Amino acid sequence: MKSDLNLRHIEAFRAVMLAGSVVGAAELLNITQPAVSRTIAQMELRLGYSLYQRKGRRLVPTAAAQALFREVEQVYGGIERISQVALDLRHHRAGALRIAVLPALAQWLVPHALAQFMQDRPQVRTFAQSLPSRQIAELVSTRQFDAGVIELPLSHAGIEVRALPSAPLVAVVPRGHPLAASTEISLHELAAERLILPSPHSYIRYKIDDVFNQGGIAAQVVAETPTSSIACAMAAAGAGIALVSRWVPSPVDDPRYVAIALREPIRSQYGLITPSGVPANALVDEFADLLSQRMEQG
Repeated sequence: MKSDLNLRHIEAFRAVMLAGSVVGAAELLNITQPAVSRTIAQMELRLGYSLYQRKGRRLVPTAAAQALFREVEQVYGGIERISQVALDLRHHRAGALRIAVLPALAQWLVPHALAQFMQDRPQVRTFAQSLPSRQIAELVSTRQFDAGVIELPLSHAGIEVRALPSAPLVAVVPRGHPLAASTEISLHELAAERLILPSPHSYIRYKIDDVFNQGGIAAQVVAETPTSSIACAMAAAGAGIALVSRWVPSPVDDPRYVAIALREPIRSQYGLITPSGVPANALVDEFADLLSQRMEQG
């Protein structure tokens, strides 16, 4: 005797269990009552045992039917979860976003943008890592990350670049320093100060040096670092005044230092990169839009 069941049997059985009667099951399935009865009878024949005790129009499930129903509901629960995930993917509420961020923007700007991004997409999983811009470009080009936030300019094969809003440099001044009460600082005022500047191999350092040279200013550089967050920490410890992008210092008042605007228009430029030659990623595009908006709003 055959004991294999098909989907029609399972659907009819589940409908009877949910409705408690053949009449209710027929309404759920939008078929006739005799069709439900025949399907259940065929199912019992194939199984070799009864699923219900018939009491008038009511069908009372046997212990075997109850056990079978629990298994059926697990399967249907999985199907419903798959349907929900499929719907979430359609509306970009599910999936994964792998992003690499240069250290300058990894302290608060990008994490805040990610938090806002995730709040509206609770099923999206994110993976974020802080790395130097050139390493990010290498990993994005080989598709190990969906996107990267880097400092521009940067030339690398296998990536596409979307420019993000630029930002002015600020002077990070230790609290208690005579210049800490200023609302704006010129490079001439910094001529006699101990300065903490970006690495001499960076493009932003080239721009800083160029403005100093044009103004005939000899900068007193006491420390250099490619990591802007280290420059801020050194300034906070009293080592000197750091020049960094406005996105590096915390937007929350820090008792150790103040960030003061520079009079000279020196700006840092960042970009969001993605692997070239791959289909558009809606999650990446939406995150890029959100990050750009946040940077534009300041």
